Amino acid sequence: MKDVLLEIKNLETSFRIKDDYYAAVDNVSLDVRKNEVLAIVGESGSGKSAFAFSIMGLHTRAKIEGHINYKGNNLVEATPNQMKKLRGNEMGMIFQDALSALNPLMVVGAQIDEAIFLHNPKTSKSLRKKQVINLLNQVGIPRPEKTYYQYPHELSGGMRQRIVIAMAISNQPELLIADEPTTALDVTIQSQILDLIKELKETIHAGIILITHDLGVVAEMADRVAVMYAGQIVEIADIYTLMENPLHPYTRSLLNSIPTLSEVKSDLHVIQGVVPSLQNLPRTGCRFASRIPWMEDSTHEASPELHEISTGHFVRCTCYKDFYFPEQVKEDHTYVAN
Repeated sequence: MKDVLLEIKNLETSFRIKDDYYAAVDNVSLDVRKNEVLAIVGESGSGKSAFAFSIMGLHTRAKIEGHINYKGNNLVEATPNQMKKLRGNEMGMIFQDALSALNPLMVVGAQIDEAIFLHNPKTSKSLRKKQVINLLNQVGIPRPEKTYYQYPHELSGGMRQRIVIAMAISNQPELLIADEPTTALDVTIQSQILDLIKELKETIHAGIILITHDLGVVAEMADRVAVMYAGQIVEIADIYTLMENPLHPYTRSLLNSIPTLSEVKSDLHVIQGVVPSLQNLPRTGCRFASRIPWMEDSTHEASPELHEISTGHFVRCTCYKDFYFPEQVKEDHTYVAN
């Protein structure tokens, strides 16, 4: 497809624990298209951030295998210098912890200026400052001339997040990765940050990877969604299909655990158990099986694959065909659809 910006094939990112390597991102294949928001959703520990850091080449002690194809080049094989030229220039990243991402000893204007200078060293200092002021305006910071000379600790969480976004888009990247960009922000600021990312999609026409555990954010922002569990993609679909016809037990469990105004529930659905630790991940069979113990073993594939159920809608493992919620079963054990 000509609009594919990034093509990821069989990506595996493994970390060494004692004498063995364990895959935190396990055989993931995805593509990111221009001018779209692809959301990667899942609980903490699902491998979302490890996936993002693999694309950006930010892991220092990981073993990365597979293909991350960007403009005909496999980034897995790129040298540190090649990745340095791409990061902050053609590829930008919004980190979830703005305070940690910013240098506490530099005023924020100088930090954005540095991001521009590293990739455009011939640009004059006065022009760079003008660009920084424009960026601060673009991300909705009031009195940008004053904010330019402030340190990160002098700004609110929402303001710091806007600074990080300004840095990420300072060189008009074609690919933008937002890793939990609204974590720890209040609801009003969250909404403002999300609106800003939407505007950026329209203005710079970037392909955006949005990493989150918040399905409300996904519903508002995404064009397509990849649901990630225990290092694997378990379901991929466009946002409308996923919300109207979720199939994988994990996707349905996530959606069923969200409180709604339209339906009064005495108790919210709680997903049993937790995401297994990296060392304890089951490497065979359905990785979600232990969290739906009421399902028969025979409903799971021995080696679960992604199946295309309809155009662009992929689901891993056949267990989705027989899945039901225990609390939604009548006395005769038939499943009651939502």
